[in-house]
Amino acid sequence: MTKAILMAAGLGTRMRPLTDTMPKPMIPVNGTPMIETVVKGLLANGVEELYVVVGYLKEKFAPLAEKYPKIRLVENKEYTIKNNISSIHAVTDYMHGDDFFICEADLYVSDPSIFAIKNKQSCYYGVMVKGHSDDWVFDQDENGRITRVGKYGDDVYNMCGVSWFAQKDIETLRDCILKEYEKEGHEQLFWDEVVDRNLDILNLTVCPIDRKQIIELDTADELKAFEEQLNS
Repeated sequence: MTKAILMAAGLGTRMRPLTDTMPKPMIPVNGTPMIETVVKGLLANGVEELYVVVGYLKEKFAPLAEKYPKIRLVENKEYTIKNNISSIHAVTDYMHGDDFFICEADLYVSDPSIFAIKNKQSCYYGVMVKGHSDDWVFDQDENGRITRVGKYGDDVYNMCGVSWFAQKDIETLRDCILKEYEKEGHEQLFWDEVVDRNLDILNLTVCPIDRKQIIELDTADELKAFEEQLNS
């Protein structure tokens, strides 16, 4: 069985003023909330349970959970005082026994087939960027194994908000998150930094995708421009 964690607790400040009254994942793109494009893609490819981690304006996700019975809303009560490591920590009780997707919930998925897992190798989805990238990227060894998850790189795959962990690796990640949570300074960590610190025991590669398959919309202007493009 494959399950999924959708991270939907954040404030979405770059999308203001739209996010003043609506959490970013619930903002519609051409009438469909961003998160719903992720949910539909996961369900279409056999995902059985979806844990949506909510925080900011959490009540706005209730209609989505009513529409899709396989969704379980999990509250992150620390989203205002800790980085997104807290959203993964909120679901550690469920991170065992199955394979898992971990997805940002504020993505627009235009190609649901990206969620069809073929090789059963734990991976981050990535978009190749030629030249310099200031984004989160992956360094790889000669066999394709990820050796670094971090910012900046040249001719590398950019992170695009989706990853897939085989059962063994999701359980290892859970244990690593729990250990980090006991340490001073964990509050400011991105969960991906925990992955980076444990790449010796997490066997991850990159699943290449095209940038048109998953679209990240950061601002209200980007959203408007993308909708105009869709409707042109």
